[in-house]
Amino acid sequence: MEPIKILTPIKLNESIITLLTERLKDEYTAHYFYRNAANWCRDANYVKATAFFEGEANNELEHAKMLQDYITSWNVVPMIPPVTPDTTKFDNLIQIVNGGYKLEYNLLVDYNETSSKLFTIDLTTFDFLQQFRKIQNDSVAEYSDLLNAANLVNVNNKFEVLYFEGKYFK
Repeated sequence: MEPIKILTPIKLNESIITLLTERLKDEYTAHYFYRNAANWCRDANYVKATAFFEGEANNELEHAKMLQDYITSWNVVPMIPPVTPDTTKFDNLIQIVNGGYKLEYNLLVDYNETSSKLFTIDLTTFDFLQQFRKIQNDSVAEYSDLLNAANLVNVNNKFEVLYFEGKYFK
């Protein structure tokens, strides 16, 4: 009787791993930004904004975990890329909202570009990234709403910014 051969599972190819690792780095970068924003808001006593940005920071870690779980499910141990901690010095809440919008919009663009590259070479990974494109689209819309609301107040008036924070942060 011939011995049974055990198959070696297929792994993601290097180009896919490289693309997903870039997105993994983006998620950790976003985590640092939001963690820094939450710390600034806590110090400034913006209670609702603190909770909001803490949630954003936690969401980014969850997104990073989802990417890593996907990579490991394809028999690859993901390399966690080095990320420079965010040392942005914030001056006001609106600056953070502006930064969050830019961050989320850039993530949307990057996930779209990554998905576009993967469409012709790996539909399974393309499909996996659909959830990230939706997350980013929803985040861009959420930050757009915050920016539109910020345009209703005098951002140089601390009382009006406090009202904005209380009214628009959940």
